[in-house]
Order: sequence, then C-alpha cells, then structure tokens
Amino acid sequence: MTRPVDALFAPFRIGSLSLPNRLVMAPMGRLQTDNNLPRPTYPEYFRKRAAGGVGLLIGEAVAVDHAVACSSDKHAFFHGDPALQAWKDVVDAVHGAGGAFMPQLWHGGLLRGPNRPGAFPNEHLESMGPSGWAVPLVHPQPIGSPIEAEGPLGIAMTERDIADVVASFARAAADAVAIGADGIEIHAAHGYLIDQFLWPRMNRRTDGYGGSIANRVRFAAEIVSACRAAVPSNFPIFFRYSQWKQQDYGARPAATPAELEQFLAPLVDAGVDLFDCSTRRFWEPAFAGSDLSVAGWTRKLSGRPTMAVGSVGLDKASWDTANAHSVSSADAASLDPVIERLERGEYDLVGLGRMLIPNPDWPQLIRSGATDRIRPYSNANLAEFP
Repeated sequence: MTRPVDALFAPFRIGSLSLPNRLVMAPMGRLQTDNNLPRPTYPEYFRKRAAGGVGLLIGEAVAVDHAVACSSDKHAFFHGDPALQAWKDVVDAVHGAGGAFMPQLWHGGLLRGPNRPGAFPNEHLESMGPSGWAVPLVHPQPIGSPIEAEGPLGIAMTERDIADVVASFARAAADAVAIGADGIEIHAAHGYLIDQFLWPRMNRRTDGYGGSIANRVRFAAEIVSACRAAVPSNFPIFFRYSQWKQQDYGARPAATPAELEQFLAPLVDAGVDLFDCSTRRFWEPAFAGSDLSVAGWTRKLSGRPTMAVGSVGLDKASWDTANAHSVSSADAASLDPVIERLERGEYDLVGLGRMLIPNPDWPQLIRSGATDRIRPYSNANLAEFP
C-alpha cells in the first residue's frame, strides 16, 4: 500500500447519520442464532468492531414478519419483542463504542426452498416468489436443501401477497426506529425475494410486476416507499442490490447504462438515500468501454451516494484471474485501488466483510500503519464469534 489512507477516514453525513469515517461493516450472515433469536454474544460481536474503528455496522439479513420469509431457525427475526430486544441490545452496544448500526431487512422468497417438515418456521406453508419459478443454486448452501433444477418450486405471489410483504417491510422499518437504529438497509440482492422480482429468469409475470424494467422494479420501489413513509424523513434508507446471484455469478440487473438508469430512477423517487452495490470484486468495470465499477455507475446515474463492496482488503479473493481487471490480489490487499477510486468520487463508502472477522480492529491497524498485525482471512475464521 503506497497511498495515504486519509480518504478512508474522512467524515461522512447522510440524513440524520454522521459517520467518523467511510468504513462500513458489510452485512454478513453469521447464522449464530437460536430459534431465530440472536445469541447473547451478538452485542459483543458488533461492539468489538465498532470499538475497532468501524463507523457504520450493518447487521446480517434479518427476516421481516411475513409468514414465509425465512428458511431456518438460524435466520434471525426482526419482529416480536424477544428479537427486537436482542437487536436493541446490539444497537446500544454499538452506540456505546461510538459506532452506528443498521439492520438489513430481508425476505428469502423462493430461496426458502421446498417444504421440509420441521426444517423452518411455518414449514407447512408454500414458499412464494414472483412466479413460483426457481433457478438452481450454484452450490449447496450451509442450511436447507439446494434447489435441484430450474422450474416451479413454490407459488406465484398474488397482489394481496405482494401488499402483505410490503407492509411487513414497513413494520420492520418502524421497529428499527423504535429500537434506536441509525437507519435500515433493504436487501434486494443475491437472488432473494426482491431480487427475484428484478431478475427476468425468475420473474415471469405478465402483470404490472413483470416484463419491463419499470415493472420488475415496481415491487422494490413499493417497499422503499412504504419504509420511507414509516420512518422520519431524515432516517437513512440504504438499498443493496447485486450484479450477481447465488444461482448465477454472471447475472446483471441491467445490460447497459441506460437500462441501469431505468432501474435506479424509481428507487430514487421512492426514497433510497444510498445504494449498496454488491459485487464479488469491487474494481471490476460494470460495462464495456469504461473502468467505472457498478458503484461508480450507480452514483453517476442516480445522483445518490454509493457504497463499494467486494473482496476489499483480502490477500486472496475467490475469483477467476483471467477475468480480473488489471488488479492483482496483492494490489487489492494493498487498498491502493480502493482509496484511489474513493478519492476521485467514484463511491462514498467502503464495505468490509470477511477481513473484519479475524481483525475487528482493522480500521485502527490501517490508520496507524500497523499492517503487519493484520491477520489474513481464511474460511476457518468463520468459526470465530464474537
């Protein structure tokens, strides 16, 4: 790493939220819950990373109160007094360490999987998606059962079902305010329910929620709008979308900048304050003919701040080097390309995931120059909690 790190530690303000730096703990599914409730170790897990210098911490995906939102007792609820109290304990611990916290609101949709008696809450109910059509997963998941083949899996959502899910997200947003959270993130990425509406391979509807980009993004925009109405006007709403799905790493929400602009505009109008642009490798160009990342294009086209995420700081990322964009793993670990893009205004925040598991004090180590104390990430670190 040769560039100064000052840009990473510049303050940032969005709505009612003031951050001391640009470093965000990206949402990571740790699945350390018991009967859908965060364990007592959760507050300490997040507190350690806030104390280590992370400005904003976004929690793992938490299920809204819709009956078929989640697929396992390992997914945390964000509804009901016990769950909300557990998350309030997290918020209070993070605030006590000088950080800010947001829950990531989520619905699994058809990735909930087929009915498996006793495997998940409300297992007797059919899973729902835009068309009841599922695409197989790339690899078996750590929970549940992989979808074996592309085809019908659950039921297609009626307009009443859609309205019920929208209302569930709005109630969760209001609950986030009630427990003192600093904002919310809406999870519309990685092949889960909202993303299933955005993706033509799973959205085969012929009504106002399918077909054109404007129709496919309508469900997401209605969720954002309902959440915006349920929270104070300056309460930040982040929106995570992804260039990839768990079922298809090459999937894209839009094939051209013009399509991406069509995708983003309704979400901006609905009230998104910041886009969390999930990619597997933050530096890869979103479209041919430009080196702008998806976070860069999103910022340019939407006029909203963005967050870049994807293999930041890793010594070795899980990628196909033949497709890497002139950035080696050593370069990625050095942070020079992250800082360069941040300095030129390509994005506003930097999301860190896996590196914060073995290094809860990663920001402090970077700022002080003690990079020799940074522990490399390995999958064995996933057993570390808190």
